[in-house]
Amino acid sequence: MSEIPVYQNYINGEFQAESASYIDVTNPADGALLSRVPNASVADVERAISAAKAAQQGWAATPAIERAQYLHQIADKLRQNVDRLASIITQEQGKILPLATVEVNFTADYLDYMAGWARRIEGDIITSDRPGENIFLFRKPLGVVAGILPWNFPFFLIARKMAPALVTGNTIVIKPSEETPNNCFEFTRLLDEIGLPNGVFNVVCGTGQQVGEALTSSSKVDMISFTGSVATGSAIMASAAPNVTKLNLELGGKAPAIVLEDADLDLAVAAIKASRVINTGQVCNCAERIYVHASVADTFISKLSEAMKATRFGNPMTDKDLEMGPLINQASLDKVVHMVETAKREGAEVVTGGKVADLGSGFHYEPTVLTGCHSGMEIMKKEIFGPVLPVQIVDSLEEAVELANASEYGLTSSVYTQNLSMAMRAINLLDYGETYINRENFEAMQGFHAGTRKSGIGGADGKYGLYEYTRTHVAYIQS
Repeated sequence: MSEIPVYQNYINGEFQAESASYIDVTNPADGALLSRVPNASVADVERAISAAKAAQQGWAATPAIERAQYLHQIADKLRQNVDRLASIITQEQGKILPLATVEVNFTADYLDYMAGWARRIEGDIITSDRPGENIFLFRKPLGVVAGILPWNFPFFLIARKMAPALVTGNTIVIKPSEETPNNCFEFTRLLDEIGLPNGVFNVVCGTGQQVGEALTSSSKVDMISFTGSVATGSAIMASAAPNVTKLNLELGGKAPAIVLEDADLDLAVAAIKASRVINTGQVCNCAERIYVHASVADTFISKLSEAMKATRFGNPMTDKDLEMGPLINQASLDKVVHMVETAKREGAEVVTGGKVADLGSGFHYEPTVLTGCHSGMEIMKKEIFGPVLPVQIVDSLEEAVELANASEYGLTSSVYTQNLSMAMRAINLLDYGETYINRENFEAMQGFHAGTRKSGIGGADGKYGLYEYTRTHVAYIQS
């Protein structure tokens, strides 16, 4: 039996000595112990923040194109270690190996993409009302960024937070999820090999109550970038409020999928299923509820149920050719069970699935389709984060949009129609940060991933995501 790895925090360019306490990391597919990671103290967090603070001025003074070269070097390191990194992600998070491989490659591409902005960070020259005066708007780094990661795409989110932060001249302290920290430490080992200046990138692992609170309440942190639940996001806002720290929060979604009467039903079924079983439904973008036109409802539900029932799932480390693995932990499984049972009591009918999958071990739930759902049900309002699709029948686009918009979330949405006019009308009416037409819910790195309402504050990706990590400085020069 191989020795269980023990990881250490990474502060000021060095992996630290033995920690006072550790957290066990296990495989959600079978419960096997994978590693032990530090449960950082408040003092550890303060040292990491101080290291980032001390390094920031020198890093900002480094030309952006030189900062970008470090990102390119990290990307190269990732591509040289794709298989090993993907296996680590699959073991600790439970996603299928092909998806973990995509995550590693996409992360490398994202680093290169953000590095490409080094020569494109722009300010403005603004016309003055005064004769002989010039007004210049500069974009400058914020300072120290705290990047707090989720467990569902833990590897990619390192890059989504660090790449725009570093290329714009900020330094960063990363807190990985204690559910899935191994991939972050392996990322850090590769980063350590390229000679990034000390203090520019730091990692402290531990619980949200201790490490997260220490990061978000620090007066030395200039921006907090968090991806996770609404409850945690609200707690971060409260913690950051005394220092009026800038926030960038992605807090989940309840994505509606609208299937109109002229939709290509086979395409709609394939795309909605892909948007639901990806990562076992544990994706903020996921199609979380369906509104289907009454004229095609029976055919659509039959096709969708057949497709969901055929989903191949199991332990991604031992079973091949899978479409999904386990849920992340027992609490997540219990939540899905509770929501489906509540929906059944409220009148929903299980067409396929509807129960825990008996695979001997792990947190597996059967791919599920529920019909007879209505807007008053919990399952049509609250985030499921599991492989469950509730379906409500509607009579028009207007009814579907009204129901879709009546949500506390506003991240992603999708519409299936072959009528361009109807598609454009839906886009104009939907109150969401993103809308996908006739395709699965998966954003592009050059877009802008942002939501409305309780789905968060600010956004990520593309030019607008890059500028989230900058502040403006306007200079008035009278000649």
